[in-house]
Amino acid sequence: MSNLLMVLSWGLFYFLHTALAASKLKRILKAKWPERYKWYRLFYSILSTLLFVAILVQAIFLPVELVYPATQFGQYAGYMIATAGVIILLRSLKQVSMKSFLGILPEKISESNPELITSGMYSQVRHPLYFGLLLVFAGYFLVSGTMGSLIHLGCLILYLPLGIYFEEKNLISLYGERYREYKKEVPPFFPKIHKKRG
Repeated sequence: MSNLLMVLSWGLFYFLHTALAASKLKRILKAKWPERYKWYRLFYSILSTLLFVAILVQAIFLPVELVYPATQFGQYAGYMIATAGVIILLRSLKQVSMKSFLGILPEKISESNPELITSGMYSQVRHPLYFGLLLVFAGYFLVSGTMGSLIHLGCLILYLPLGIYFEEKNLISLYGERYREYKKEVPPFFPKIHKKRG
């Protein structure tokens, strides 16, 4: 029962993550409450954080059910993969204005001409935050080998295609042709391995 509750919790979290980030909803709210809308991102960040913390607290009370016996190699590989994920997350976040990302301050950049980040981690993959998070969850599963960690990883893997699809619809709506060109050049998730010429 607790495992099912965890799956449902992740389902709710990902549903709200996608629904509240939808361009259509933002346009409606901006038209209806223009003065309050500037704080929408802060509301979104607080709600997401509270839901995520609630899932982490719930995870503490999950019964420990091993899916596979932990091995030294699996734990070593898991720590390496999770560390790579954390590095990717931190490097990606470094390129974003945290005040704007969290909604602490209203957006300073005009929505008619927003900045599209295409350098650093964003020159390798279009969604480095998702990529980093996947590595963290995969590493955690390899280290612990528990049903709980498998649920975290499985729910993320199931959500990613849907999350990326709707996020890119929003980005095309926001950036237009600039994002379409960027989409042609940069893979969505896994970095391309460039072969050296000559």
